[in-house]
Amino acid sequence: MSKTDKDSANSKTISVNKKASFEYTIDDTVETGIVLVGTEVKSLRLGRVNLSQSYADTDGNELYLYGLHIPEYKQAGQYFQHDPYRPKKLLLKRREINRLIGAIQKKGATLIPLSLYFNAKGLVKLKLGLATGKKQHEKREAVKERDWNRSKA
Repeated sequence: MSKTDKDSANSKTISVNKKASFEYTIDDTVETGIVLVGTEVKSLRLGRVNLSQSYADTDGNELYLYGLHIPEYKQAGQYFQHDPYRPKKLLLKRREINRLIGAIQKKGATLIPLSLYFNAKGLVKLKLGLATGKKQHEKREAVKERDWNRSKA
């Protein structure tokens, strides 16, 4: 087994963006770290997160994740709570950031989160996909193909 196979075997999935593969054509994927505060991590350990409306974008020379909803952790006091829609900084190497920024500037490309999980070390990781949007007729073809494969089985 390779290193990535071992990591995926020991990882715990928190959330998967099922809508992403239907709405977008995924060209490339990259694994990133994410900057979180304590109550966000505790809320993630309970499996409470919504990836469906989130996307990654640039702010200067950094990448941030916008629209990721991590609900408040109820057991923490009111003074220790986090903002549920706070932009989260993504942790990547400079070369990867520059490559992704160049791809985003290309017409029609966007960065969307595909899954959020804990790796073998217990760190929260985010799988980002470099994607282009599908047109309506492409979505219909995908539904037809899925139904055809289902009826064949």
